[in-house]
Amino acid sequence: MSKQINKVSFANLVIALGIIYGDIGTSPLYVLNAIIHGRIIEEKLILGALSCIIWTLTLQTTVKYIWLTLKADNKGEGGIFSLYALVRRQKRWLVFPAMLGGAALLADGMITPPISVTSAIEGLRQMDAFRYIDQSTIVYLVIGILVILFFLQQFGTESIGKLFGPIMFIWFSMLAVLGSNHLLDDLGIFRSLSPYYAIQLLTTYPKGFWILGAVFLCTTGAEALYSDLGHCGRGNIRISWIYVKTCLVLNYLGQGAWLMAKYQGRVFDTNLGNPFYNIMPSWFVVPGIIIATAAAIIASQALITGSFTLISESMRLNLWPKLRISYPTEERGQSYIPAINFLLFLGCTGVTLYFRSSSHMDAAYGLAITLCMLATSILFANYLISRRTNRLLIYLYLTVYLSIELSFLFANLEKFPHGGFVAIIVGGGLFAVMFVWFRARKIKNRYVEFVRMEHYIPQIQELSNDRTVPKAATHLVYMTSANNPKEIEHKIIYSILNKKPKRADIYWFVHVDTLDEPYTAEYSVEHIIPNDIIRVEFRLGFRIEPKINLMFRKVVEDLVNNREVNITSRYESLERNNVVGDFQFIVMEKYLSQDNELPFFERVVMKLYFWLKELSLSEERGFGLDPSNVTIEKFPLIVSPIPNFNLKRISVE
Repeated sequence: MSKQINKVSFANLVIALGIIYGDIGTSPLYVLNAIIHGRIIEEKLILGALSCIIWTLTLQTTVKYIWLTLKADNKGEGGIFSLYALVRRQKRWLVFPAMLGGAALLADGMITPPISVTSAIEGLRQMDAFRYIDQSTIVYLVIGILVILFFLQQFGTESIGKLFGPIMFIWFSMLAVLGSNHLLDDLGIFRSLSPYYAIQLLTTYPKGFWILGAVFLCTTGAEALYSDLGHCGRGNIRISWIYVKTCLVLNYLGQGAWLMAKYQGRVFDTNLGNPFYNIMPSWFVVPGIIIATAAAIIASQALITGSFTLISESMRLNLWPKLRISYPTEERGQSYIPAINFLLFLGCTGVTLYFRSSSHMDAAYGLAITLCMLATSILFANYLISRRTNRLLIYLYLTVYLSIELSFLFANLEKFPHGGFVAIIVGGGLFAVMFVWFRARKIKNRYVEFVRMEHYIPQIQELSNDRTVPKAATHLVYMTSANNPKEIEHKIIYSILNKKPKRADIYWFVHVDTLDEPYTAEYSVEHIIPNDIIRVEFRLGFRIEPKINLMFRKVVEDLVNNREVNITSRYESLERNNVVGDFQFIVMEKYLSQDNELPFFERVVMKLYFWLKELSLSEERGFGLDPSNVTIEKFPLIVSPIPNFNLKRISVE
């Protein structure tokens, strides 16, 4: 499968166009319009803005992502969490840029669909019949498209996904043709290929530096491009980008030449339309709007499916509450998370209703994703360190890209009071969820007490043979978090021996180890006491769903076939008829004990954690266990016992 995806072919190149370039490919709809809105069209502005766009696409998208970051593939997979999985063992604090980048990318997924679809639908105003269409009508149309888009997610995109590539090929070809038709309007537009005009704009144009906030919109899809590495392969992305970038640059140059020829010396505002639609011949407006709307929907689809992948990865890495995941098609890596789908729908609808027009959405767009790009730069620098890259080259990389991205960040901060706060609030809320889940896990680990297994083996064997104790099950299965096979949690030993002693013929201890590799699925078995105490360890990649019920059944089948274990019931009547014994899973569910004295901050974190836990999947469903074979045991979580509890006895007269 991996070789097939990575193989460079015409079919794979077209597929790459449909999957990864939706966000960055629809940027001509709104980027130049956002830059010139309310400004006088003059040579310094147009040449400088186009120069900024071209060199941003070159330095940020081509060099950083296409050339450099795509090298950091995790067994063929990309994205900020795949990159974090490669470097997380180097420094513990790297989890924070990973969480920040993941939250920012998810927040971006709530803004891209509204701005792309709204920009496309607003093109209706180029038609005489709809020239005076009310903005409320456009909002209703956008919300209608979003409702259909999010409703269809549950069915998967395997069939319609095959159309994405050809549609995006038509879209990019349209961009190139429309732009090329207007290059002759002002051949001087080719001067914008020089970085001199970008520097001139930023240094001498009034408030020129702040234009970077709008310029940055041309590269917002670069992070999503890296996330889709596993769907297309590095070679297909790099080759298809040559075509994509050429089409984008030609369209931007065409828009600029048209503006220089038609509106030089005049203020360009929303009443004059959108230069993207203005460069269309009148006979092509209707087909152009249809193609633009289709491209906007594909861009939205790419961000939505990317968000599902992002959340599923963060769940495997214990950075997000467990949620139900379904796989509507057999297509590799495609998943559907109902809770996230609903969250994204609410976010997209809220953004559409709050900002209403694409020109207002520009204010919220871009601010969050700059944080994601900064996080990627930090993680990639640590990846280079792990590869023993020359230190001078690493410092050069950090100097160049931290300078560029911090400049974009400061320029985008101007958007904060005009709508950027929406992206920061959304991203901040998502980061808070990740931080609470991560920090609570660290607090809980202070409580987990491991004991040596060997100390309790005789007692467990004695209990297993004690017929005076009612049998809990023929096979008793415990989920353990002990990485060391010679250790076990004290709470499990307490559950077996003390808390209503549980007699069984065979005790199974199952441990799941989440690996930094994406698609590994392995297991090992250790017979601590043959046919009595067995430990099974699953080694699963961070993109593999832990369907422990099915996996454990497969392990037992293998062991039976190899004559390593006898799973026949030990009840005499059942044993004579070779009836298989029953399996019972014991899941230990924690609750926050009142016997804690935590600092204020940790108390808030733990309360939020247990609130999130109520909203998330239960332990047994998170492990993919069959509820009919599961027993839940609650036990108190005491992470900080109350010290020196003074209680005085008094005599009763």
